[in-house]
Amino acid sequence: MVIYKAMNSKQYRQVDRKCIWHPYTRMSALKENFPVITRGKGIYLYDVDGNRWLDAVSSWWACALGHGHPRIVAAINRQVRKLQHSILGNMSHPPAIELASRLTKLFPGGKRRVLFASDGASAVEAALKISLQYWHNIGEPQKNKFVSLENAYHGDTLGAVSVGKLEQFHKQYDPLLFPVFRAESPCCGTCLHGKKPETCKLECFVSMERIFRKHSKRIAAVIVEPLCQGAAGMRIYSPGYLSKLAVLCRKHNILLIADEIAVGYGRTGKMFAFEHAGIDPDIVCIGKAMSAGYLPISATVVKEKIARTFSDEPLDHTFYHGHTFTGNPIACAAAIETLKVYKQEKIVAKAATTGRLLALEMSKLQGLPNVANVRCLGMVGAVEFAGPKGCQIAQGVRKAMLRKRVIIRPLGSVVYLMFPIVTPPETVLRTITLLNKSIKSVSHQ
Repeated sequence: MVIYKAMNSKQYRQVDRKCIWHPYTRMSALKENFPVITRGKGIYLYDVDGNRWLDAVSSWWACALGHGHPRIVAAINRQVRKLQHSILGNMSHPPAIELASRLTKLFPGGKRRVLFASDGASAVEAALKISLQYWHNIGEPQKNKFVSLENAYHGDTLGAVSVGKLEQFHKQYDPLLFPVFRAESPCCGTCLHGKKPETCKLECFVSMERIFRKHSKRIAAVIVEPLCQGAAGMRIYSPGYLSKLAVLCRKHNILLIADEIAVGYGRTGKMFAFEHAGIDPDIVCIGKAMSAGYLPISATVVKEKIARTFSDEPLDHTFYHGHTFTGNPIACAAAIETLKVYKQEKIVAKAATTGRLLALEMSKLQGLPNVANVRCLGMVGAVEFAGPKGCQIAQGVRKAMLRKRVIIRPLGSVVYLMFPIVTPPETVLRTITLLNKSIKSVSHQ
């Protein structure tokens, strides 16, 4: 057995390149001297060489409370000493019970069931399967199709890819995917219909209505990322769209699934993005910030009226689905403490306040060279670059920000910021200034 003692960054990278397959990373990019992170504190990450990096993407949108939050760490340590893992099949444990109870109270009416998993894609897979089996349970098996938005992303497992396919990520998997109905992707910043907020009549919703008129008797559920399609390039759209969709689903007796994995937990200035539209989805998928990003945990939160159809009496409608680490006690403990911190430290209100500052400062980038659109929603900010060189410019801006020790990741021709919600206003201001300079520098090359 080889035990690696502390090495310098060059040595770590040499070993890394031989044995780690990095997600969403071009192999050629690993020829660069990428940082090797050894610890985190607050909104910063620190590498093996002692350099400090601003985590401006919340470590893939998850670490909303920053790194090393003492209360979350303490909760994990307490639970580790008591119970590390126990299955939820035909038995239970207090952390899962408490977390599920707390979660149900976050939703309208509170009558929900919580199915735990370990990652966002698994929560989406469960939501799709629950939707399909629900209609079987009540004697309507013909309702077995799904509707999603173009440019959607719901994870990388096969069901999630089927409803959230992005060509640049998933085209090669076409033979494995099931067909879905896809509605036009809304985006207020780059409206396909040339509308401004003052002239918008939700023309982007027409294609969704057309699908419903033609196929409603076959549709089991619609799944959307509420208000912001993340991996598609932070495509932000109106709460009015969600409101109309909820009404349409009720009218046609179709389930509505809200994928809140990225936009939930205060990211948009409300606990969940769907709250901006005042709607009540049938199924909500949550993850990422659920444990403050510290341990893998996700959940599919389902209305009681759906869950109760999975009875095994008189016929067996049991949901035969699960994961080994469903409701892991340590992850649940972290998630419970996260909810307590959110409440006691008024995290969602902070997101709304800092989000307004972010939007104001980022609006100043709109007139910069090659900038096609700037858009914000809560603590999400995005800059889209114009023209055939948009992707190249985005990559150049990423590299320029990395040289300033700010971690961002481009999405095609878009660069985005998704700060930890606890980021101080002065850090937001300083980062936008650096982004401004980086865009100007890359545009003048």
